[in-house]
Amino acid sequence: MSKKVAFITGGTRGIGLGIAQKMAMEGYDLAVNGMRPADMVNEVIASLKANGGDVVYIQGNIGAKEDRDRMLKEIKTHYGQLNVLVNNAGVAPKERRDVLETTEDSYDYVMGINLKGPYFLTQIAASWMVEQKNNDQNWEGCIINVSSISATVASVNRGEYCMSKAGLSMVTQLFAVRLGEHDIPVYEVRPGVTATDMTSGVKEKYDKMIAEGLCVQKRWGLPEDVGKAVASLSRGDFPYSTGQVIMVDGGLTISRL
Repeated sequence: MSKKVAFITGGTRGIGLGIAQKMAMEGYDLAVNGMRPADMVNEVIASLKANGGDVVYIQGNIGAKEDRDRMLKEIKTHYGQLNVLVNNAGVAPKERRDVLETTEDSYDYVMGINLKGPYFLTQIAASWMVEQKNNDQNWEGCIINVSSISATVASVNRGEYCMSKAGLSMVTQLFAVRLGEHDIPVYEVRPGVTATDMTSGVKEKYDKMIAEGLCVQKRWGLPEDVGKAVASLSRGDFPYSTGQVIMVDGGLTISRL
């Protein structure tokens, strides 16, 4: 039997790379997506291949239909199957602005990649998964959406980002309901403050907040923390929990007095 295949968007850096590393260690063959040219990610791909599995890099913008279609076609051609889709790719606003000053250009940019892209990528991947399940009842797979605590925690200087993540939470529920009859679970992993290049510009701010008790566990989250959660869900450790949210936030969102 061939190895299971996972497709991780935004899988060459930050949280996505943490996920890819854990999935590679779990024995998956990988398709990892990113925006950078292939020659700029050779070292990353080589490090993932060091775990013994096959890894293919698929460059493209998930916010663009032609790229989404091409990426799935490349996976079909290379592997002939897909077991796990991890919708991880996302962007922050290019410039943080108060909600009274958010521009339509920024809104369209963030929503196109963070919400529209995953929605329609999931649509075509899910259809293929259903086809695989119908052809082989022993086939197993799932879909995992990586959102953010910003799905419920309001940040008024990046409202479009918060809205995109709140929308992604509903995407999880919608596809969980639709795919339930096919026994294809859909999950949401919701990271908190995580150390990546996206958060490097606010490191000093969050260092102080974490030290002052922002999180129950007084440290930054790490990409590998999210990777472990995704690997567990992909492994099938939570087969009766479709549509559920797994918090990876160090207790940040626990209501406390």
